[in-house]
Amino acid sequence: MTRYGMLIDTRKCVGCFTCLTACQSQNDLQPEEAFIKFSELENGSYPNASVTCVPHQCMHCADAPCAKVCPTKATFISDDGVVGIDTGRCIGCLYCVAACPYGARVVNEKTGVPEKCRFCTVSAYENGTPMCTCVEACPTSARTFGDLDDPDCDLVKQIAQTGAQPLLGDTTDSSIYYVR
Repeated sequence: MTRYGMLIDTRKCVGCFTCLTACQSQNDLQPEEAFIKFSELENGSYPNASVTCVPHQCMHCADAPCAKVCPTKATFISDDGVVGIDTGRCIGCLYCVAACPYGARVVNEKTGVPEKCRFCTVSAYENGTPMCTCVEACPTSARTFGDLDDPDCDLVKQIAQTGAQPLLGDTTDSSIYYVR
């Protein structure tokens, strides 16, 4: 069984927004629409202060609060762990927007559907292997994508080596891990 996940190493992220631009292009998003958002964390104190850029997006939670509250089951968790949206079933109630602790939903102005990161697994494959556009575009290799259930996967090895953790701990059983 496959369960997709990602590691984001904030020590490598320079805040260049290349992942955001690639994501917008891949998903045909308008300039004001973004599946990837950024936060800045201040570290230390003057004169030894620094700022860490933290990109965040849908965390593809195994226990997704957005899927739990969806009255039509338009938001669902696929067998590969990707939280998806059946746009035909969505009634635009925005319960999923309110339930997401990460603020990951973006309401499509044209359709009224609250969309989000799809891990690009629907459309982006290279040599039969799923890939994410944001991972491929990152100039500092701050992102790694793979199968969380495959012990031989580079993603799993990097999570173990770096001690990466989900952004909010085990609150939502997130599929995205962070090195901070």
